[in-house]
Amino acid sequence: MKGSLTVARRELRSSFDQPTAYVLAVAFLGVSLFFAFRDMYATQTASLRSIFGLLPWIFAFLVPAVTMRAVAEERRGRTMEWLLAQPVSEADILIGKFLGNWAFVLVALAGTLPTAIGVLLVSDADPGIMVAQYVGAAFLAAQFVALGLLASALTRNQIVAWIVAATIAFVLILVGQPVVQIGLPTLISGWLERLSVISHFDNVARGVIDLRDLVYFATTSAFFLVLAIGVVSRDRLSPSRAEARRLRLGVWVVTGLVLTVNLLGSHIRGRIDLTADSLYTLSDGTRQVLGDLDDIVQIKLYASDELPPEIQIQLRDVRDLLSDMRSAAGGNLVVSEIDPEGDEEAEAEAAGYGVYPVQFNVLRDDEYVERRGYYGLVALYADDSEILQVVRRTDDLEFRLVSSIDRMTGTDRGEVAFASGFGMKGAAEVPLLSTGLGDRYEITSIEIAGDSAPPIELGEGDVLVLGGPTQPLDSLAVERVRAFMNAGGSALIFVEPILLNPQNPTQAIPVFSGIEGLLADRGVRTTGQLVADLASHSNVDTGRRSFFGPVVSPYPLWPIAMRGSDHATVSELERLSLRWATALEAEDSARITPLWVTSEAAGLKGPMEPLVPQQDWTRPREELETHMVGLAVLPLEGESEGRLVVVGDATFVEEADVQANPTNLIFLANAIDWLAQDDVLINIRSKNREPAPLVFEDDDATKELLKWGNLAGMPLLFIAIGAIRITGRRKRAMARWEEEEKK
Repeated sequence: MKGSLTVARRELRSSFDQPTAYVLAVAFLGVSLFFAFRDMYATQTASLRSIFGLLPWIFAFLVPAVTMRAVAEERRGRTMEWLLAQPVSEADILIGKFLGNWAFVLVALAGTLPTAIGVLLVSDADPGIMVAQYVGAAFLAAQFVALGLLASALTRNQIVAWIVAATIAFVLILVGQPVVQIGLPTLISGWLERLSVISHFDNVARGVIDLRDLVYFATTSAFFLVLAIGVVSRDRLSPSRAEARRLRLGVWVVTGLVLTVNLLGSHIRGRIDLTADSLYTLSDGTRQVLGDLDDIVQIKLYASDELPPEIQIQLRDVRDLLSDMRSAAGGNLVVSEIDPEGDEEAEAEAAGYGVYPVQFNVLRDDEYVERRGYYGLVALYADDSEILQVVRRTDDLEFRLVSSIDRMTGTDRGEVAFASGFGMKGAAEVPLLSTGLGDRYEITSIEIAGDSAPPIELGEGDVLVLGGPTQPLDSLAVERVRAFMNAGGSALIFVEPILLNPQNPTQAIPVFSGIEGLLADRGVRTTGQLVADLASHSNVDTGRRSFFGPVVSPYPLWPIAMRGSDHATVSELERLSLRWATALEAEDSARITPLWVTSEAAGLKGPMEPLVPQQDWTRPREELETHMVGLAVLPLEGESEGRLVVVGDATFVEEADVQANPTNLIFLANAIDWLAQDDVLINIRSKNREPAPLVFEDDDATKELLKWGNLAGMPLLFIAIGAIRITGRRKRAMARWEEEEKK
């Protein structure tokens, strides 16, 4: 090992003495940081996904260029024989070169660390995901460095070594791409997916250190390194000698072991979830529901062997989730996986549950062939069942399964009653709500207007929704709602501050809803003014077109609100998309918790002012501050009033808004659960895998410093270090030369 470390130090020092190394490092930093800041600032998301999404492709070019001279140059200059004459073995030399080149690549990668640290300082980005991304990048670098050493050992020509290594690296990347796998038999495409770099690297980069991925990177890196050692050792052995035969046998054995371990690696279990909110670990609510089971629940996974490659990747996550749930249930959850293909009895059973084969296309003999396959889930308890005919996504699968189990094993089903009339939104105008809550709540409509309307009588755990009245509630309706809440009923109220003028959509009509006094009773005041957030907002299509497509414009009147507290309804959520929202004020802070707030760069705009995007949005700094747009109200100790959630906008629940930002629907469902005092499932639903928002509020200096300090500063730092080191080395060499001449 001492010999390997000596070679590693020599190799690393040699790398930093070459101008080419600095050119490669600067090129890597320039490309990766350019795409990172372009995407972060355009999407206002605090994520390094752009860097690490491109990293395998960049490393496929970069790493072979770093390693191409490692062995080829030694052999071309005939210094390898001199090295082997020293008290070091071939293994010491290759391991040392591996460590030295790996260290250089990691130093280049470290040039992106200031960007990561800066993003963490100015946002609520998940540090665990970033740690996992750098861990995955280190694994990927090790694999490609070992591959580069093998290619360099095979030839004396550096360019040939680069071509060989880059080609193999691209093959390892491409075999996992659908464009390659789509024309292959399912069995072969599954094998190639397990041998592909992309699936393993992406899994680590999302924040999960999975033992299967560690095994893949460790075994493939060791495999390439062992082959490189074998190639160098082969030059000293006669092909007919026993040592050469043992070397060839050893290479074949290692190859077989690596292939076997990785092709059968799906059976390996064990992972570490590094995400801050444990996004890939069973939540406490799931463990509580499963731990409270007092009878057997069955989950049947119907999955065909011949599924498309992209579904095969997803299937791994499904199996992991079911395995974790089975362990948490303590024997009361029975999980079985069934392939109904060719089994008439299994096909009939699946059809009886409502799970039918889905259609997909595969490429066979240069043409697309339609195939059928099963991919669905069934949860069974007593005589009840819940069916997921097709598993289309896995990010909400834990919640869907656990909520189904909770519904089947529970006894009560609450009611969500939408008050009708006065221009309020009804359940029909929130169609996606039934998708999220329809299995656990009965969604109804209730009349509150008129002399003949009865008092509001909802049971314990039921919720009343006032969906943004645009016409004034009469006094009787207000009193019915007040009596309901005073008696302990919980309500969700949306405040709609304006209506668009039908004759001129750029002008607004102020709304007086008649519920202002009702809210004031609970310490809440509506300002009636619109929030204009200059730092955190959506863009709007201006209706114009350019050569590059639609022209969009920033629109501060469509604010993107940020989490205002760690309240159960917003925990782990990052942003809520609103349109023409009004600011809310708390007159009784002891009982009120802010749920959603604007950035510090938000001002107020009168409801009669123009709504057009093309206007001067600038405001004096003293007029900008944080405004509350969503809040929760708890009754004071000893009071019998119910819970209350108020949001200063009613459009955020519309289908288009929910599809654009699914967090809107998650928050709505969380709010209803909290109002119904059913907190168990909230933290399961709230698992938010979207990156945190990147908002600089009114601080352009910080924004520009973060961007240019990294995009220009880090490459310039490497250039400066390279110039100092290389010129200093030349000066020292000239000084030694002059001393020799004097002698």
